[in-house]
Amino acid sequence: MKKGVYIAIVSVLAVALLGSALYLFSYFWQGKKSEDAYDKLRNDTTSSTGEAPTETVPPETQPEGTDDFIPDPNDTTPEETYPLNVDYKGFYEKNPNKDFVGWLRMEGTKIDYPVMQSSVDNANYYLYRDYYGNNSTRGSIYVREECDVFTPGDNVTMYGHHMKDGSMFAALAAYTDKSAWDNNSLIFFDTFNHETGEVQYHTYKIFAVFKTTANLGEGFTYQRFENAANKEEFDKFVSTCKQLSFYDTGLTPQYGDKMICLSTCEYTLDNGRLVVAAVRIS
Repeated sequence: MKKGVYIAIVSVLAVALLGSALYLFSYFWQGKKSEDAYDKLRNDTTSSTGEAPTETVPPETQPEGTDDFIPDPNDTTPEETYPLNVDYKGFYEKNPNKDFVGWLRMEGTKIDYPVMQSSVDNANYYLYRDYYGNNSTRGSIYVREECDVFTPGDNVTMYGHHMKDGSMFAALAAYTDKSAWDNNSLIFFDTFNHETGEVQYHTYKIFAVFKTTANLGEGFTYQRFENAANKEEFDKFVSTCKQLSFYDTGLTPQYGDKMICLSTCEYTLDNGRLVVAAVRIS
């Protein structure tokens, strides 16, 4: 091989290596910057009075020690209080577009984020925008625009990117293995209705984890299910979720139950989606 050709090849490889290193540095630096911003939001949760608000809740709905929680209607355990320390009105005011609708968290994962919802005529606004409306490759966790978060509808679908650094909805990938479900099957979704000022605290339990394709005319269009016209339509949706599920959780939502679907990218299918479906238990 001529020396000139050798030098040219080495130069091209060096440039490629440098480019890859810069890309990775930028990717993870942007990721850290984004997570730092969310950490600031998480920490900036004192009420306008400077005191931590408290919420009266049954002990069994508290975030810790609830992995195998099954509601017992006969339980007469006295209620306890613990500080939630969250100023949801403050979060709402911080968002320039006033699109903040709640907070989503899963114990033992990085999923601990504000939830956004833009108008139907501004669909997917938060796909590549952060909480403040700035451009971001990570985007935000956001609710499908047609869904009714506050009443709510039979199903609320939320979207989030599957980031390589484990942020946003990347943690959902672990739930393709039942061991993750065995360790923690609960999702906490608090909602804030700015029109009424009402905050609702709800716990959901995962009943199915499945993958499908988002290609038009293919796959399961779970995201389009919002309100069942009747029991048959509701049961068909639940049945499809369970049939596609990686494993049987032993849970089957009943007509009238409220559900959420957490959706992110899945890479073994063409235009794949991974979905974690959960039913409200409190």
